[in-house]
Amino acid sequence: MAQRTEKRGFGNKKGPRGDRRGDKNDWQPQTKLGRLVKYGKISSLDEIFKYSIPIKEPEIIDHFYPKNKDVQAEHKLMEEVLQITPVQKQTQAGQRTRFKGFVVVGDSNGHIGLGWKVAKEVQGAIKGAITHAKLNMVPVRKGYWGNKIANAHTIPQKITGKSGSVRIRLVPAPRGTGIVAAPIPKKVLQFAGVQDIYTSSQGCTRTRGNFLKATYYALANTYRYLTPDFWGKPEDNELPFETFSEFLHTKAQKKEPKQYENKREKKHFDRPRREHGDRQPRGEKKTEEVPATEAQ
Repeated sequence: MAQRTEKRGFGNKKGPRGDRRGDKNDWQPQTKLGRLVKYGKISSLDEIFKYSIPIKEPEIIDHFYPKNKDVQAEHKLMEEVLQITPVQKQTQAGQRTRFKGFVVVGDSNGHIGLGWKVAKEVQGAIKGAITHAKLNMVPVRKGYWGNKIANAHTIPQKITGKSGSVRIRLVPAPRGTGIVAAPIPKKVLQFAGVQDIYTSSQGCTRTRGNFLKATYYALANTYRYLTPDFWGKPEDNELPFETFSEFLHTKAQKKEPKQYENKREKKHFDRPRREHGDRQPRGEKKTEEVPATEAQ
């Protein structure tokens, strides 16, 4: 009985196709800071803020706040979409409508981030706003109202933030007061971990985007005032890039691409390669030589 041969088409020659996005847990850092964070040279987010190193990769924030259930972090990073609004632009072809989203992220322990993004779809706007918010993470300085008892519960001094026509003023409050603010800045203050505070706002606070930005800028200004407890000679500490300069000079290990094995036999690779001149030009038929015995 003749053996049945399997017919093949033009596809499925190189095995199954892998995911172009790759594994989410497999992060290849593109910056020096990312390499130091991934390999454990920097162990906390406060070390980055201490030296005012800009964060250029959102995976750095994900490294300190893992989403895996097996890994337990002290504080989880929370995300919330605060506004999705359509925006339009007049073009020659008509009005072009896109969506603008605002997202706030925070750990309720002195770190807050606000991001915004415009995209054609709502999902793209939310995803881009989350990435932007992680890159905009800033520390929030907390203090006391009156005696320094127990944990810090409010801000150390009065502070002001402004965006557009909106201006907000944050005032320290005694313990037990709570967050006295409108619903929009109240959510930002909760994500920052502030427990007691007074607020006073001016301008067109109906513009939610500017109201969120003003609150975010006010919290970011808490470390910009040189209060008496910060007076004195600063510590002469080296930057992490100088401390781990030898580690950064070594080349990063690149991950090799996955090799997929083809289960089918590749018979078309076993045939010998044609020599030069073996192929006939188009339009000409190959003539067969007739032996002399047959010609006679």
